[in-house]
Amino acid sequence: MEAFDLKRMLLDEFPVLFLGEVALRASFAYLAVFAFLKISGRRGVRQLSLFEVVVILTLGSAAGDVSFYDDVPLLPIVMVFITLLVLYRATTYAMERSPRFGAWMEGKPMVIIRDGQYDLPTLEATNISDDEFFMELRQQGVEHLGQVRLGILEVNGDVSLYFFDSDETRHGLSVLPPSERVVVETVHQNGLYACCRCGFVQSLDYGQGGPCPRCERKRWSMATDRPRAR
Repeated sequence: MEAFDLKRMLLDEFPVLFLGEVALRASFAYLAVFAFLKISGRRGVRQLSLFEVVVILTLGSAAGDVSFYDDVPLLPIVMVFITLLVLYRATTYAMERSPRFGAWMEGKPMVIIRDGQYDLPTLEATNISDDEFFMELRQQGVEHLGQVRLGILEVNGDVSLYFFDSDETRHGLSVLPPSERVVVETVHQNGLYACCRCGFVQSLDYGQGGPCPRCERKRWSMATDRPRAR
């Protein structure tokens, strides 16, 4: 084998007309996945449950095989799609009949923010990146946790937020990027500081720090009570 052989890299031993067959196979796979989504009643990817993501990934694998491999016939792929559709219908039917099974398959909404602070049991039970979660909050107009009365982590990964009225806004942990907030272990001026892990707010004097009484973490950021812009 010769390295960087353009003929092998571009088409190998296949005839040029095989490109037309690839186009036909890719079109078939595209229409099959589209038909599955239409029949299943899905309108968008953000509505997919964990089970549905698994189904779509399996469909994608089958679609990729039939698109590129000349020795993969079409009818077995049709059977794969039919089987997955039957499994999908059976699973959704079982989820509707059994709330316990449905909760096991999709999970339940969880309170992640309560009264301007993280809900610790939920925080410890979920693998959430602070940066990614803060980005989600910023996209919904949140500057700090003290603006949020209740935050619910939905089963599809979205965050539903319920806000305090402007005159009820509390001091809270800033969710701005690191360049816009200072994080310290020992404070350099008197004031209210929020724990960078759980959002607990307490008054600290110059030179103080130490573990948070709520979660025992040792990183603090100056708390803010700026009302939410409307």
